[in-house]
Amino acid sequence: MTEDLVLTPSASVSEAIETRRSIREFEERAVSEADVREIVDSARRSASGGNLQPWHLHVLTGDALKALLDRVAEKSKETPFGDGPEYSIYPADLSQPYRARRGKVAEGMYELLGIARDDVVGRGAAMAKNFRFFGAPVGMLLTIDRQMGPPQFCDLGIFLGNLMLLAREKGLHSCPQEAWSLWGGTIREVLGLPESELVFCGLALGYARGDSAINGLWTERAALDEVARFSGF
Repeated sequence: MTEDLVLTPSASVSEAIETRRSIREFEERAVSEADVREIVDSARRSASGGNLQPWHLHVLTGDALKALLDRVAEKSKETPFGDGPEYSIYPADLSQPYRARRGKVAEGMYELLGIARDDVVGRGAAMAKNFRFFGAPVGMLLTIDRQMGPPQFCDLGIFLGNLMLLAREKGLHSCPQEAWSLWGGTIREVLGLPESELVFCGLALGYARGDSAINGLWTERAALDEVARFSGF
């Protein structure tokens, strides 16, 4: 597994998994409509229980993307923390080792950005970049019908994961963003979506900036024996 940012297309699924990372600074270079459509078309084959295919995907670029970003920026002046969460992103009392893992990635991210722990303004500015899709030319929003439960949210996660891996096959990178769930009401307003569609997350898509410090963030994973138990071999 490499800690270096890889910009070239992935030649296999395993390579796509190893080279995928959350990118927080993108080039201005446009992504072709053909590439985006191929990624989404392939992701349609994602597994889902009962073949419900519970995901809904809204792909924005150009003026459509700008309209959403401008509306969020405007509303942020009055409600900087969004419309209110669509769901609880993390458990209220996160136990170990999960709390330590979350803390470590936040510490590494802010260190690369040169933002001190007590720099409230700097951290707020870094958070706000979420709502510009980190400068990506393509912003995707994943929604799901509110009647769906945990099994269907799992299916949505499979679909999201496949989108990210298929992006690597094209030499693209992405960043999944649960932060967009804070702006569910505004998203429904701008896109004309029914109240029944819950906004699960956003996904920034584009070409990663190779000279960006924050794109150098590499996160550890728990050891194999910590997450898996093998029996009968």
